Amino acid sequence: MDWYPWLKASYQQLIRQYQAGRGHHAVLLHALPGMGDESLIYALSRWLICQRPNGMKSCGQCHACHLMSAGTHPDWHVLSPEKGKQSLGIDPVRDVVEKVYQRARQGGAKVIWLPAAEQLTEAAANALLKTLEEPPEKTFFLLSCREPARLLATLRSRCLYHYLDVPNETQSVLWLNTRHQYDREALRTALRLQSGAPLAAEALLQPDCWKQRMVLCQAVSDVLTSRDWLALLPALHHDDADVRIHWLTVLLLDALKWQQGASEHLVNQDQVALVERLALEPGAHLQYELQQWLACRQRLLSVTGVNRELLLTDRLLNGERTFSSSIQRTDHPFLVN
Repeated sequence: MDWYPWLKASYQQLIRQYQAGRGHHAVLLHALPGMGDESLIYALSRWLICQRPNGMKSCGQCHACHLMSAGTHPDWHVLSPEKGKQSLGIDPVRDVVEKVYQRARQGGAKVIWLPAAEQLTEAAANALLKTLEEPPEKTFFLLSCREPARLLATLRSRCLYHYLDVPNETQSVLWLNTRHQYDREALRTALRLQSGAPLAAEALLQPDCWKQRMVLCQAVSDVLTSRDWLALLPALHHDDADVRIHWLTVLLLDALKWQQGASEHLVNQDQVALVERLALEPGAHLQYELQQWLACRQRLLSVTGVNRELLLTDRLLNGERTFSSSIQRTDHPFLVN
């Protein structure tokens, strides 16, 4: 599994705690998508399960390390939903709990990894609670999550919370620069669009994805001239419409920053001219549209069976009325439809 330089500090911090005898049996690792937290969990698992750790590293030579490299260690368990399911039910949890109370097959530690702890159903989470409170000796639970608030409070309270912070932008730009031939403005833009997560930024910079963002930016530029906001529909109406709406809302937010003299905080570093054009629109209109697009995105993500094309069409027609109106919504800038 790949290793990334920004994982080193968290890895060392957690390993030192185990070396000092203060390591927690259950770690809740909170990380943004695209931070490579699975690599950190795997490295930590290897150290815990290694028969002859070499300082802060697993030895790589013992039988346990060979089994981990092959992905066949009988005391390393990955708890994830069955194929095609979005939640982790009680039966797989019970199976793993039963195994951790048995003797370790290799005579060492037992490690259970939950790649997405938010997927636990309430019943499955409750089935874990007693074991998390009083686990068998040398048994470790490593939980990855994106939104800790979605976990049961009782489950969170039994874990050591660790946040995997994003690296500073300079470090991330240098790392991305070794992998992509884009200018620094594009690299910074990709990072900021992905909240600083380097692997998510790298995914965005893949030619097909980056091209779609550029198509949307050009469509917004054309609309500012034509005033035909419905012309944005082809650039938005795709399976990843929520991502494209995110790109659009960040442009609107950047325009508001520009109006407030905060241009140094722009996300779209490679689209300054477009942001400046958007900033010519009334601020109240920009605020209203930003709020409406955020609500539209939430509906796309949360309403089952929503008619995406109809939703986007209605939103664009409403936006056209907003920007063509001569009356600024200064009294109620965040009105909803």
